Amino acid sequence: MTIGVLSRATATKVETIRFYERIGLLPAPARTGGNYRSYDENHLRQLGFIRRARELGFKIETVRALLSLADQPQRCCDDVDQLVIDQITEIDRKIEALQRLRTELDQLAIGCRGGPIADCRILDALQPHRSDRNTI
Repeated sequence: MTIGVLSRATATKVETIRFYERIGLLPAPARTGGNYRSYDENHLRQLGFIRRARELGFKIETVRALLSLADQPQRCCDDVDQLVIDQITEIDRKIEALQRLRTELDQLAIGCRGGPIADCRILDALQPHRSDRNTI
């Protein structure tokens, strides 16, 4: 199949497919006589795997590790389990950071008393403090 067919079949942009090839995440396809890329079912499956792993938030290097582990079917899956546990930990960290952001923004919104922009507490809170200006 051509790169366009692979792109449509996996809902992956052509540029992304080429990027995955360039970094070695997706194996380079065979070339036709006209030097066009020619993908097969293995590319389709592997790209589907990569897309799903990326949707779950795995970083490219972790996807690379998962692909490597998938190529070792007799191996114990402890390493795969650990990669998933690490991903859950990272998601929890991001959720906590987003909750802190939400709380801070809620406090800014609560502090708004309306009136002219010149008196806006939200815009004032976004300004760097005097001690911060020395580092900018």
